[in-house]
Amino acid sequence: MLYHWYELNHAAMRPARFVANTMRLSCKNPFNPWSYTPAGRHVAAVCEVFERTTRRYDKPVFGIKTTTADGVSVNVRERVILRKPFCKLVHFERDHPEALRRDDPKVLLVAPMSGHYATLLRGTVETLLPDHDVYITDWQDARDVPLAAGRFDLNDYIDYVIEMISSFKGDVHVFAVCQPSVPVVAATAVMERENDPNVPHSVILAGGPVDTRVSPTAVNHLAESKGTAWFEDHVISIVPWMNIGAGRAVYPGFLQLTGFMTMNLDRHMNAHGDLFRHLVMGDGDSAEKHRTFYDEYLAVMDLTAEFYLQTIESVFIKHDLAKGQFKHWGECIDLEAVHRPALMTLEGGKDDITGFGQCHAAHDLLPNLPAEKRYRYTCPEVGHYGVFNGSRFRNEIAPRIAQFVMANDPRADRIHVAKASVRPRSDANADQTRRHDGPSRDGLRRRGVGLQRRAQRPILPAAHRPH
Repeated sequence: MLYHWYELNHAAMRPARFVANTMRLSCKNPFNPWSYTPAGRHVAAVCEVFERTTRRYDKPVFGIKTTTADGVSVNVRERVILRKPFCKLVHFERDHPEALRRDDPKVLLVAPMSGHYATLLRGTVETLLPDHDVYITDWQDARDVPLAAGRFDLNDYIDYVIEMISSFKGDVHVFAVCQPSVPVVAATAVMERENDPNVPHSVILAGGPVDTRVSPTAVNHLAESKGTAWFEDHVISIVPWMNIGAGRAVYPGFLQLTGFMTMNLDRHMNAHGDLFRHLVMGDGDSAEKHRTFYDEYLAVMDLTAEFYLQTIESVFIKHDLAKGQFKHWGECIDLEAVHRPALMTLEGGKDDITGFGQCHAAHDLLPNLPAEKRYRYTCPEVGHYGVFNGSRFRNEIAPRIAQFVMANDPRADRIHVAKASVRPRSDANADQTRRHDGPSRDGLRRRGVGLQRRAQRPILPAAHRPH
């Protein structure tokens, strides 16, 4: 009934939102003299804040129209190359002129299915596009999937990932952001156990809860203290009849959003207070930044109940992957079978959602990967979202990803990479870093990686390989 009450309240607020939006437009109309007065600006600001805090935010669009290749702007278009009931595989095609056409490495960006849409990774896609052929998993809102499409749980998720990886015939690098880290590792292990020739060149995990026993956060403590039965009783609801997915048991997006916002409620309240002041003062740039962020942040999707509860149980309560007990369709996966793809893990030093070391733990769980194929990096100044978005991702993390991909791709001598921003270090620190860094430049040459064109660029100088 909770979902039905939410829909009823949302419908009941529509007249008030309509009146508020009409008043806002009237008070901002340049032909209305009142719009130039402080009172008019205050009324318009109040109406906009009210309308924005009570509306339902639809799925945003990626809206990536262009990117840069060799200093030349090229058009980008989205094309769906695989369509499943709960996910679409989207390709960001770059319209290179024939003279600039390049055989860049393919990157499959596995977006998290944890409440927000894949468009949350818009900045990640934009950063990767100049030097990579980018694909992304566009997970669908369970509210919009008919009940006739059947169930979708963690096993199905892994099957989807395997099917998408296999569609590249082994010529792909998989980049899993947060939640999909566990199913991506599981999918890779399943493919390795079956000697699948389509195993990816490399797997990159960013801020993933691989082993939540390490540095547990408030999110981890909540899951363990409540237990799966509590979540099933308190947060699972049925999609109301007016939606396409009517009758489906889900973890509603509005409940997820409530959880997201209560973690930093003061910050969100202050942000909306700042929006009001920016509107009154006529600071359009600051107001637009607020709109852009919250149009994305407040757009959430429902998750199927079976997927959500199985993830809570397996990843956050029982720690199945970390204990070697993770099962795919009832059969325990073999992490020791993983030996072909390279592994890179990324963490943020200020991550309050995925604790320090939880993602790096993947190196300990995959003992048969060669040392030269392992790589980890911690960016000390970023939080959870900074691991895959923002200025530090663009300047410090993404260049290291590009260089890691270069070191583990058969077309290495033709890959264009950007230089990472590295702070100066003392000689002692530099020596220590060299002992723990990823493959050296000489080592990469021995492995046949053509660094001649990029010899002046340092290879991941601040990463640390697990002992």
